[in-house]
Amino acid sequence: MSETTAPGPVGTDNPMAAQHVPAAPAEVDVAAIEEALRDVIDPELGINVVDLGLLYGVNIEPDGTVVLDMTLTTAACPLTDVIEEQAAQALALIADDVRIQWVWLPPWGPDKITPEGREQLRALGFNV
Repeated sequence: MSETTAPGPVGTDNPMAAQHVPAAPAEVDVAAIEEALRDVIDPELGINVVDLGLLYGVNIEPDGTVVLDMTLTTAACPLTDVIEEQAAQALALIADDVRIQWVWLPPWGPDKITPEGREQLRALGFNV
């Protein structure tokens, strides 16, 4: 009986060293991505980006790269890098590469907040 391992990275001293093999695109589950993104918190409002309605779409490219179409509550938000870092961390076990495309149309509005997001905002004292 023989075992098969993925070849090591180029330049490794051990040609049979196992390396991380990225998940195949078919293995990446959009529902799991959305669930993981609930750990990404909008730094200004303290609510996750999914329930705030900031996630407009999830696309998986043929190479397995996860591309998120996202918006912000305002185009002037200076904290895009914080959200990008949180998203990369939240999806680290699901996807090897994550890219956010910031989109501004349609513009975000309170109508995009989920019922769960509304409950969270009310608990924080917001009138939504």
